[in-house]
Amino acid sequence: MSQGRVLVVDDESDVRKSVRLILTKAGYDVDEAEDPEAGVALVKSTRSQVPLSAIVTDLNMPKINEIIVIPYYRSQYPSCPIIVLSGSPKLEKATNMFKAAGVEFLAKPINQEQLLSALKNAVKEA
Repeated sequence: MSQGRVLVVDDESDVRKSVRLILTKAGYDVDEAEDPEAGVALVKSTRSQVPLSAIVTDLNMPKINEIIVIPYYRSQYPSCPIIVLSGSPKLEKATNMFKAAGVEFLAKPINQEQLLSALKNAVKEA
């Protein structure tokens, strides 16, 4: 039985693969995409019985930047929890801003326990 469905969006294929492996091993169904627009299109085109439980995303990607990525997801999935994975040290300082917006922030490199804990908490709160 699935723990839920997660959309993983990152322009780095190695990051997507790592996150997918962690989440799949934990029992989640995972869709992955290289940018937010492709991710949303994939979720909408896939006829899955499992609704979208959370989005795990990078912020800085070639087609979209940190200023508009969260509002873009919110416009498509208003109540879906968002977990940001970012390698930018300046964004780590903005953790309180993310939390106020209902977004969990995790710094890269990916820590498996932190990711699974953040995802479990986000899905539970949603």
